[in-house]
Amino acid sequence: MKKEMVAMLLAGGQGSRLGVLTSSVAKPAVAFGGKYRIIDFPLSNCINSGIDTVGVLTQYQPLRLNRHIGIGIPWDLDRNNGGVTVLPPYERSDNSEWYTGTANAIYQNLAYMEMYDPDYILILSGDHIYKMDYEVMLDFHKENNADVTIAAMPVPIEEASRFGVVITDENRQIQEFEEKPEHPRSNLASMGIYIFNWKVLRDSLIKLKDQPGCDFGKHIIPYCHEQKKRLFAYEYNGYWKDVGTLGSYWEANMELIDLIPEFNLYEEYWKIYTKSENVAPQYLSPESIVDTSIIGEGTEIYGQVYNSVVGAGVRIGKGAVIRNSIIMKECEIGENTIIDKSIIADKTTIGANCKLGVGEYAESTLNPKVYAFDLVTVGEESVIPDGVSIGKNTAISGVTEPSDYPGGMLPGGGAIIKEGDRV
Repeated sequence: MKKEMVAMLLAGGQGSRLGVLTSSVAKPAVAFGGKYRIIDFPLSNCINSGIDTVGVLTQYQPLRLNRHIGIGIPWDLDRNNGGVTVLPPYERSDNSEWYTGTANAIYQNLAYMEMYDPDYILILSGDHIYKMDYEVMLDFHKENNADVTIAAMPVPIEEASRFGVVITDENRQIQEFEEKPEHPRSNLASMGIYIFNWKVLRDSLIKLKDQPGCDFGKHIIPYCHEQKKRLFAYEYNGYWKDVGTLGSYWEANMELIDLIPEFNLYEEYWKIYTKSENVAPQYLSPESIVDTSIIGEGTEIYGQVYNSVVGAGVRIGKGAVIRNSIIMKECEIGENTIIDKSIIADKTTIGANCKLGVGEYAESTLNPKVYAFDLVTVGEESVIPDGVSIGKNTAISGVTEPSDYPGGMLPGGGAIIKEGDRV
């Protein structure tokens, strides 16, 4: 059963800054790039890096994630020895405990890791878009005889205060670690990707097990540093996107359709694997127009689509025009509806003769921290009636009716959240 390295993938986050997109689905299960989900990227990185044992730690709204991962067949992780295992929090005889922090979640699964008696543990987050060869990072870890290696990437110094920042010597050994410093002294930001020697991780987790909300950045890494462990920073210079806000999520999708995308989903040597449904091919009617877009399988287009990412099984009616938008799977867009700069989640129905993304930007009346972009965001399984206009920086969730739109309009910054839908 022994494995050299076991990956632990933290996928329990709600992703509350994605607003209505994550009101009923965990952030790692949110669609990306038409046919993928965010968690496909770290899972594909694992299999492409030769790691065949992955524990996926779920918590918030795990059903969709569990169903998507299944027994790991798309990633070739359906194995008798190792493979992918979904690890939700579970009741113990003495108490029932949710995961309270990133490190607490790992601590609660010590028994899973012990089964494989690994030399190294790789800690990953389930909500970033990137390609990375963890094997190369492991080689760096071994060469430096490190106890802990933190993947870090250079960021503009003015943005560094949003991250945990590492300060290293010329050999990349970490001298200091600052969690979200006000005045950063380095621009090397931690990516939340760590390789630990198993014994060092195990001892730290047991030592800090009673720390409330035990977290890697705030507790485990500083503790290892205090214990004079050898900490190194592995510098990564590729594409990496935290799609944690509606703005960055929209941008990352739009970057996929650049003529020469910075992030290529289709490289032969570094495939991105996902669970694919067997669906029909796309159908484009003779009068349809599609320009610079990604179109999912089984989608029927009778209107026009420009610069957009459209998922599988979508139907876009005659005379409809979609621009600069993300339409997730199985949505229905009515005839002559015009959609601009919108994110429409799965299984939403939008009536005929609607206009989305009109008028001036206004501050959100719902949550200015989340809705701070000129996007229309519609949660999954929502219904928008015929003939309404929806302004910029708005949010809609649930089955709405004409009476929800006074004068047929939801003005910029407005929101309609139907009972039973959380924001």
